[in-house]
Formats: sequence, structure tokens, C-alpha cells
Amino acid sequence: MNKLNNLKDAKKIVVKVGTSTLTYETGKTNIRRMKKLVEVLADLKNSGVQIVLVTSGAIGIGVGKLGLKEKPSDTPGRQAAATVGQCELMFMYDKLFSEYGHITGQLLITRSDIENEERRNNLINSFEKLLEYGAIPIVNENDAVAVEEIVFGDNDNLSAIVAKLIGADGLIILSDIDGLFSGNPRKDDDAVLIPVVDKITEDIEKIAGGRGSSRGTGGMITKVHAAKAAGESGIPTVIMNGANPDDIYRVIEGRQIGTIFVPSGKE
Repeated sequence: MNKLNNLKDAKKIVVKVGTSTLTYETGKTNIRRMKKLVEVLADLKNSGVQIVLVTSGAIGIGVGKLGLKEKPSDTPGRQAAATVGQCELMFMYDKLFSEYGHITGQLLITRSDIENEERRNNLINSFEKLLEYGAIPIVNENDAVAVEEIVFGDNDNLSAIVAKLIGADGLIILSDIDGLFSGNPRKDDDAVLIPVVDKITEDIEKIAGGRGSSRGTGGMITKVHAAKAAGESGIPTVIMNGANPDDIYRVIEGRQIGTIFVPSGKE
């Protein structure tokens, strides 16, 4: 699916959702939004589109469930929050998807799973078999043991890796912002949405610089880097606001939502 400027014909899609989309400022789960996201993805699955969901939120939801006032600043604290939050996260996804007759499977991935050839091949085989069986793979970094990922990593990058592993036709990254803007829309009233990026240049990366919300680990720059990685394998990426999951339908229909990053190459 090289050089397409939309996802209209995509039959295998990776959707990435971040902590800021799944939770409120309180750290508690945004149940209404999570239910709507699951409803849309389940419906797309019914239409014949294969779905892989890359989800953040384990640490954030764990913080809320443990009743902590804020995300722990130390790695062991974040690991502990992740173990509690991951249980809750998967319980909710499994419960919600099952209401629409879909089965989920959990994959917790570390960087070493990707870098080791044998483990990477095993991972690819797992994805292929899950999709063959009609299940929806739900992916997260293994925050409980992968210290590097908690400190330096982000699920934006992971979503691009997963998209490449499974040979996806498209990657959709849900954010708390409408897409890539010409400036920081929270500070610059003149900033405008950039609907299409044909090539990720240094200027584009400069525009995207900066951190995301306090509840997430990344920002726009990590999403742009993910789009760049996916694009090198011929996979178009859309960065869009996750506040209204129904907009995913519009993306699949080929309508202009968020920012589309046109792929630069193919495998």
C-alpha cells in the first residue's frame, strides 16, 4: 500500500491509543470513550478489517486504581502501578470486546523481543495465528519488567514496529490533539492543522518537538517518528484526535481527518 494518501482500502490496520485518550485528568478510566473505541473497532472487525490494538494506559490506570495522587517518579513505583493497571486494562478490553462477540489476546512486548531474531519470528507467528483465528491482538509494552521502555520508550514507536511486523496496510495513532499543527496550538493561536505530510523533514520534526500530556510518555515528536518508521515500510499513518472514536470510520472512508503521513517507501 505504497504512496497512498488515505486508508480507504486498508484491510489490516494497527490502532494505537494513548493514556491521555483512555483516562481523565483524575487518572481514572474514561469509560465512555473506551467503550466507544471498542464499539468502533469491533464494528470494523465485523466489516472484514483485521484490527490490532496497541494500547498504553497500564501505568496511568494503575495509579488511579491504587489511589495514588500522581504517577510515581521512581521506576519500581511505575512498575508496580503497571502490574495493577495492566490487569484492569485487559479485563476491561476483554469484557467490552466480548459484548460484541470478539475474542482478545494479550501480547506484552519488550525491546529485546524485537531485537532477537528468534523471538521476533515467534512474535510474528503469534500475530499471524491470532489474526487467523479471528482474535483481536491487544499489545502493550511489558512495563513491569522492561525498565528501558518505561524510562525511554513509548507505544507510538511500538505501534510502528507492530505495523511493520504484521505487514499492516495502515497505522492510526489516536492522540489528545487533532494532528500535526504548524505550531503548538495550545500556545499559538495562529497554528493551523497540516492535513498531509508527503515527507518527514527536519522542519517537520522541529515543529513536532515537545512532550505530551502529564499522563502519557510521549508527545507529537514520538508520533512523527512512528509515522516515519512506518512510512519507510510503505505504511501510511494517520495522527488524529481520539476524543471521538467515530472519526476512525471517516479515516477508513478516505475522508480528511487529522494528519496523514504519506509513506516514503515499501519493503
